[in-house]
Parts: sequence; structure tokens; C-alpha cells
Amino acid sequence: MADQANLSCDGLGAARGPLTWLRLPLLGAISAYALGAPLAMAGLAAENLPDRGNALAPITLADQTAAEQPSPEQKEVKQALDQEEASLAKKLANPVAALISIPFQFNWDDRFGAREDISRMTLNIQPVIPINLSKDWNLISRTILPVIHQNDANGELNQGRFDNGVDFGDSVQSLFLSPATPGKFGLIWGLGPVALLPTGTNTFTTANQWALGPTGVVLKQSGPWTVGVLANHLWSVQNRGRLSDVNTSFVQPFVSYTTPSAWSATLQTETTYDWQGEQWAVPINLVVSKILKLGDQLVSVGAGVRYWAQGPEQGPHGWAGRVVFTILLPKKS
Repeated sequence: MADQANLSCDGLGAARGPLTWLRLPLLGAISAYALGAPLAMAGLAAENLPDRGNALAPITLADQTAAEQPSPEQKEVKQALDQEEASLAKKLANPVAALISIPFQFNWDDRFGAREDISRMTLNIQPVIPINLSKDWNLISRTILPVIHQNDANGELNQGRFDNGVDFGDSVQSLFLSPATPGKFGLIWGLGPVALLPTGTNTFTTANQWALGPTGVVLKQSGPWTVGVLANHLWSVQNRGRLSDVNTSFVQPFVSYTTPSAWSATLQTETTYDWQGEQWAVPINLVVSKILKLGDQLVSVGAGVRYWAQGPEQGPHGWAGRVVFTILLPKKS
């Protein structure tokens, strides 16, 4: 590289001669043009271009955040919807609320039978229909219609009329006479009759008899909390088969917490005691649910687990699952 540089310098020296002084003005003019023309063009361009500083400035995080902020009107609408959904969630926690709802409760239970190798899936269709009797009193109708499928590998239980092992169970119909507003100390209550209807289509899904008894519920709602208990007792009034008479007590204590965004967490038991067979059934349920909209339709969607703290001799036992989908039909104001 040094030799190449030296050769270049020697060439420039050999080119010097009589025309050196003539070349200097020409070189100066060329240099002035080479340096001045771009500067002049840059200055002219700067004069002609508009001020685009603001237009080309990058969008900052603050600008983007401000653009995403809802308007006051949008905030009011969202707040009203949140309040409506939270109110519906609290009504759902109240068994005698003046709210038409159609819950579809799916339960999966396991370890039935002598070998504990049978599982059962039950879809409880549970329409709740309030009837306004007067400005002071409501009559609440609560129905439970079970649809049952049993996965019986040994053919021990699936002996119903349907080849695919899907059968109806016995229905439970309850009627609650309840005040339209909370009473003393903010207590909400309801009393009435309960009936067992022999709608079962399988020997193992029906008691094959009619039963009647009393039912009642009492609860209190304070802030986000709902605490109460529902209970009933059934006695046989007509035994149409060879099965033992129905003589069962049912107790369902429950506690529920509802957030302002319409999430609810409910802990309850559905304890049954069979006085004839002297057997307990004690499932403990924990379910989390959320009120939301599907199009224009308000619904509640929930899921949870349950554990059979104690079960009948033929099961179920252990852990189980629950999924709930509820259609809500509130009165339009």
C-alpha cells in the first residue's frame, strides 16, 4: 500500500510544469462549484419544503393511550352494564329472587357400583319461574328434571328403555311463597311444598313413587355476600313398586361472593340423608361463574369441582366436576 501511494505522488510531481499556474484558477472554480452547488440546492429545498415536523413526529405512548381512552358517555354505559350484571349475579345467588332463569347444570360423578367402575353424567334442567301474586308476595316455582347417562362397562346399571344408556330421573318440583322485599334484619325467606314426581325411565334412576313434603329457604345478602340455607323433606305418598319408601332430608347451606364485575364464587353442600337406608350423601361444591352477554342474551357461565365427603354405599365417591350454563330472562324496565 505504501509503494502504491508513493507511485501516485510521483505521478503528480511529474505532471507539474509550465501549466501549473494556469491550472490553479480552473481547479479553484471546479472546487467551488463542487462544494457550493449541493449546499445551494439543499438551502433551496429547505425553503420550498413545508414544515412537517409535527406530521412526521413519532406517535408517543401518551398519544396512543389518550386515543384509547373511552369517552365519558362510553364509561357511563359500561358502568351501567356492569351494575346490571352484578345485580343479576346476586339475584342468581338467591333461590327465591324474582328472576326468570333456566339453568342447565352438568355434573360428572365417578366410582359407582360394587366395583366402583361406573361413572355417571347428569344434566339437570332447572327452570326458575317467579309469579307475582301481589305487590307484597311472590310465588317461586323451581323444577329439577335430571337427564342421566351412565357409563357402565359391565352392563350392571344400563337396563333402561334407551339403548344408549340415556334416561330421565325423577323430577323435584318446589314452590316457595316469599315476600317481595327483605324482612326484618334484611332476611329473605320462602316456604312451601315440595314434590317428587316419578318421571324416571330406569330402575336405577327412579324411586317409582310419589312423595310430598315441606321446603324452605332463608338467606341474607349484605354487600357482595350471600349466606343462606335451603332444606326440604320428602315422604312417600304412593309407592308403585317394590322399592323402599322415600323418607329423605335435604339440606343445602351456601355462601356466595359476587364482585362488581359480575364474577361469583359459591361454596355449598347438597347433603341428603336417607332415613330408610340410614345413609348420608355429602357432596361439597365450589363453583366460579360469570355473567356475560352472548349477542343480546344475558347468560351465566360457570364451572367448578366437587368432592364427595361421604357417599352412599353404591357411590359415587371421590372427586367430581360441575359445569353450569344459565339463560337469564330479566324483566325489561
